[in-house]
Amino acid sequence: MAVASTVILVAVLVVSVVVHEVAHGLVADRLGDSTARMAGRLTLNPLKHNYPFGTLALPFLGALAGVPFGYAKPVPVRPSRLRSPRRDLVLVAFAGPLSNLVLGIAGAVVARGLVPDAPWSFDDLSIAAQFAYGTALVNLLLAVFNALPVPPLDGSRLVEYFLPARWLRTWATVHRYGFVVVLALVVSGSLGFVFDPVLDALEGFVS
Repeated sequence: MAVASTVILVAVLVVSVVVHEVAHGLVADRLGDSTARMAGRLTLNPLKHNYPFGTLALPFLGALAGVPFGYAKPVPVRPSRLRSPRRDLVLVAFAGPLSNLVLGIAGAVVARGLVPDAPWSFDDLSIAAQFAYGTALVNLLLAVFNALPVPPLDGSRLVEYFLPARWLRTWATVHRYGFVVVLALVVSGSLGFVFDPVLDALEGFVS
């Protein structure tokens, strides 16, 4: 991938993961927990959400490999401050993927008017088309990935909400090993089963 294309994808990814975290914080704030706001995290300034590896190094490495990926520092949420902690944690969690879904759809709509008919490659697109298509690509993948029902991903909150109380202790144990499961999914290529249909649908829509 060309240097310019890599920079564009990284820029889109950084903005997208920041929007994701801000969405968590905004919804938590509306539901009674002002922790993120008091910590100065309800801002699109990437420096306030930066993890040196996840927000800078990983996006560059991923873009070079053709797999845009990264994450930002999670916004702080205190369940005890939410009006209805069990329910509100689900709403807070899904605010992130929802924000990415909205950005992804918007990017796809714009890209449809800018991307030429197939065949084409990302490097050959105009800068505007790269930004639009990159926005759609990155955000749709982030939305799908974070909605997976695997801790610590946002989708796991929905599972937790519907679990009977007697299973919550077991679920807490699963949480301890959730990152290992996520890493295994990424390394093994198993996420292709989820991502490939999204990529095919996006390419078909814009072309």
